[in-house]
Amino acid sequence: MKTNPEHEKAPPMREAASHVVDFFESLSPASLDRLGALYAPGAYFKDPFNEVRGLPAIRQVFDHMYASLAQPRFVVTGCIVDGRECFLTWDFIFHFKRFDTAALQTVRGGSHLKFNQAGLLDFHRDYWDAAEELYEKLPLVGCLMRWLKTRANA
Repeated sequence: MKTNPEHEKAPPMREAASHVVDFFESLSPASLDRLGALYAPGAYFKDPFNEVRGLPAIRQVFDHMYASLAQPRFVVTGCIVDGRECFLTWDFIFHFKRFDTAALQTVRGGSHLKFNQAGLLDFHRDYWDAAEELYEKLPLVGCLMRWLKTRANA
């Protein structure tokens, strides 16, 4: 049986997904220097607040996270791999730096990931409910969001 040379070069996608999970679960400001081992140079990243392309812009998203939040970390709760695509479910745990600094915050979300032939991420889209998971926890804005939610459900 003849093998396809392209398939021999491609890393197994489950292994690439496992590498992504390990990276995010051990993410730190120092590990941001290794983003190039995870993302392709022109990778696309989108979440409820950002839409960027390229390693420098993705790095800025994570730098801003560390500047804005105390002790942010990811706990991956699920991982599904299908071909070159992967979907992760996760808890993002952190403390606010500016208000309610004592309360531990958790945002639950998911990430749709696509790998290139080399096993690097070239697409990363995060899905999470910014209103429920973040805005409702903020002073003033949170009161308004909770009020709007009760009005919408009435």
